[in-house]
Amino acid sequence: MKTSLKIVGVHGLGDHRGEPWHETWEKAIRRSFPQPDVDLHFDWIDYDDIFDGVDLTVWQTAAAFSKLVGSALGEAFSAKKRGLFDQLDHTLRWYAGYVVAWVENPEFQAATRDRVLTKLEDAQPDLLLAHSLGSLVTYNALTHTDARANRAITAAVAQLNYVTLGSQIGNPFVVRNLTQGRIALPPIKKWLHLYNPEDAVFTSQIRMPGEPKFEQVDAAFDIEGIADHDPVQYLSRPATIDRVYRQVADEKRVADGGLTMRAFAATPPLVRQIEPRRRALLVGINDYPDPAARLDGCVNDVFLMSAVLQECRFAPDQIRICLNDRASAQGIRDRLSWLVADAHPHDELVFFYSGHGAQLATYGASDAVDHKDETLVPYDFDWTPERSVIDDQIFALYSQLPYDTRLVMIFDCCHSGGIHRSGSNKGRGLEPPDDIRHRAMRWNVAEQMWENRPLQPVTPKFSDDRVALRRYSGVNGDTRRLGRAMSLRGTTQTEYDDLAGQSKSPVGPYLPLIIEACQEGELASEYRHGNESYGAFTFSLAKTLRARQTLSFAELVKAATASLHKLGYDQTPQVLGPSQVLAAPVPWLGGVATVSSSKPRARTSAKKPPSPSV
Repeated sequence: MKTSLKIVGVHGLGDHRGEPWHETWEKAIRRSFPQPDVDLHFDWIDYDDIFDGVDLTVWQTAAAFSKLVGSALGEAFSAKKRGLFDQLDHTLRWYAGYVVAWVENPEFQAATRDRVLTKLEDAQPDLLLAHSLGSLVTYNALTHTDARANRAITAAVAQLNYVTLGSQIGNPFVVRNLTQGRIALPPIKKWLHLYNPEDAVFTSQIRMPGEPKFEQVDAAFDIEGIADHDPVQYLSRPATIDRVYRQVADEKRVADGGLTMRAFAATPPLVRQIEPRRRALLVGINDYPDPAARLDGCVNDVFLMSAVLQECRFAPDQIRICLNDRASAQGIRDRLSWLVADAHPHDELVFFYSGHGAQLATYGASDAVDHKDETLVPYDFDWTPERSVIDDQIFALYSQLPYDTRLVMIFDCCHSGGIHRSGSNKGRGLEPPDDIRHRAMRWNVAEQMWENRPLQPVTPKFSDDRVALRRYSGVNGDTRRLGRAMSLRGTTQTEYDDLAGQSKSPVGPYLPLIIEACQEGELASEYRHGNESYGAFTFSLAKTLRARQTLSFAELVKAATASLHKLGYDQTPQVLGPSQVLAAPVPWLGGVATVSSSKPRARTSAKKPPSPSV
């Protein structure tokens, strides 16, 4: 029996009316399709007419371009891509306006959503191919409550293989404004995301660790020109042929009875774990290039924490350390990628950092300083975002983790500038040089004095709780703090509460548990233990971990704080995270453990994931 495969294609940016894009896509797919005995049927979704009435001014276009470029400062928008955009013509800049116009206009979304769902109900496709803006249009349709309101549409979506190419779904501006800070898996059969790192049209990777129905496919190409956004190139990649066409066609032939399961080389099923997988990354920097910035106890902190974690059931091969000159900005980011790679629910992950902290007054897309970034200070730090470790560079690594993964970030550093005290009691923070400090200052003409420049709030009306707002975005509300994913948080407190009340599952980006050695305006001090130096907080934390058998994370930090205060240290550690996690027992406590093997076994049950706090 001949297998029949129904394909629906959705175009991307630009006005496709009058262009033969249907024929171009069909020709590319037929030419690349690996099984000639599969009968292909095509259908299409056009939506350019919906934008007929959109008349964007030059100012609106420039603002849209800034939103998309400025929202993707980290891995999602590399310096190479940023440089390429300096060469783009007016037309492509104009297209940016349509992306933002659609994301910010519920009426446009509703019109395109209705068109997509009507087509899916009518065509009942096996494969949905969505390029560029078409991926946003289809994602919105597939994840919206409208898709669940009609049983026929629900059935059509459930058997759908969804393929996105040249997609902006992972762009931080889109994640913040369209997906409430977290990309959700649509209720489909499989999602394959074709990603080309050379594609400069606001595209991004998508990470959904631990999700067996999602796969990012490497569809790299670099063609003449600067965009590398061509849908035909995506549709013709060898990886597309192997991971999309062949896999979907084989699955359909199995369903049609034309191929035995023995002959079908399916992706191996996900093996879950009984014992949670553990990983730890420990970073310590003493020997900064500037002699005045050097510290004494950070390397000792790393070895102390490694010993404590091994006493708390971490195997030696589950721990990686990174010290001194190896702890460059890129080195730390690469190792963070290792830490969270292929994370699954119930995994226990630890990131520990001991070194300097600082704050950067950071330029936005409009070349004006509009906020501050909290940063770790890597070995090659030079007061630029490229050689820093700021949250905009790492939130993509943790914000999509499964909600019941346990990621703990421990920072023994200051959050802003520190002061080097005399003697052994050094502060772990750097003050910026005068030219960097000048970015965040202005001259008060009336008072004839320098004052701090007022900056934009990171997320206006994020929380009605002043204490929570300060802990998430600094005392002035203008700081992107590490581990908070504030660039992805676009909802107000009221909107968040409404969304949480309507959802049976957590809402917003994954929030790690964050343990910090001190509060924002305090000093993280070093401690002299006989003739050896340590971070005062790390030493107290390790002593507390070793002494107690059963302790929640909140109790752990409270006990370490009490120890610090007894010794006269004027710093107050803090812990931040989902309330259920704060109250949960520290999973690695319990004394010295004998670790026979770090290999996981099959998991048979799962716990309800915790809801993230505001």
